Amino acid sequence: MASTQARNKNRNRPTKSNSARNKRQNDHRKRLVALGMDEATVAAMNPKEVREKLKYPAKVAKECAPK
Repeated sequence: MASTQARNKNRNRPTKSNSARNKRQNDHRKRLVALGMDEATVAAMNPKEVREKLKYPAKVAKECAPK
């Protein structure tokens, strides 16, 4: 008889590594800075806020454009 671990495919999936997650978050921050946001502002944001901003890059670029 198979164990629960072997039968449940969701539990067999590899988990994301911390280093991969940190690299991905740093890449997201770099993208926001490239769009024109201030580095200090981006550094103060949490990862969820960064992802929310990246959903609409044109809107971010418009907000950060010099007037």
